[in-house]
Amino acid sequence: MLKIEQLELGPVQTNCYIVSNEKKECLIFDPGEEENRVRELLKKRDLKPLAILLTHAHFDHIGAVDALRDFYEIPVYLHHLERDWLGRPNLNGSGKYAALPDYRIKDADVLINGEKELVLGSFRMDLLHTPGHSPGSLTFSFPEERFAIVGDTLFRGSIGRTDLIDGSETKLLQSIRTSLLTLAADTVLFPGHGPDTTPAEEEKSNPFL
Repeated sequence: MLKIEQLELGPVQTNCYIVSNEKKECLIFDPGEEENRVRELLKKRDLKPLAILLTHAHFDHIGAVDALRDFYEIPVYLHHLERDWLGRPNLNGSGKYAALPDYRIKDADVLINGEKELVLGSFRMDLLHTPGHSPGSLTFSFPEERFAIVGDTLFRGSIGRTDLIDGSETKLLQSIRTSLLTLAADTVLFPGHGPDTTPAEEEKSNPFL
């Protein structure tokens, strides 16, 4: 059985998720900032990370990527449509805000192209391309465990913003309806910000849907 732990990191409290198994292996999703807090949690739990997985490449999801990648010597996975975003502040959004430094992260080690099953160690997950918030937004679904990490595609009672580069409300709503709401109704959806939800709850009460 997998265990999932959440850390709220960085200036906009982005959710970073640590998914671990009984072998003490883990995956790191969206380490937005504060690499020391991630390392402290992994040390406390005696976990060995296998990879960093990014739902997308906006600045608030990538700030601690290089520090953690270099410390643990693990690969970073990202959708190929955002291959240039990590190192370009005008694309990852950090260049939009004068109060923020420019985020320039090294290239991803593995570029994801197409929807498929991804296997890392004993972890098995379905990759769902869910564009709209950004062109390469990914959902990492664990159907046997009944949860999915959805990034900024869907929130409890809301949806991701679409006013950033290459955002599209039409594509976002299509992604939600065809990829997320078709998951098992009780699947726990873990978003990039805020509390978790389920497809059943969002179909019933989300005013955007």
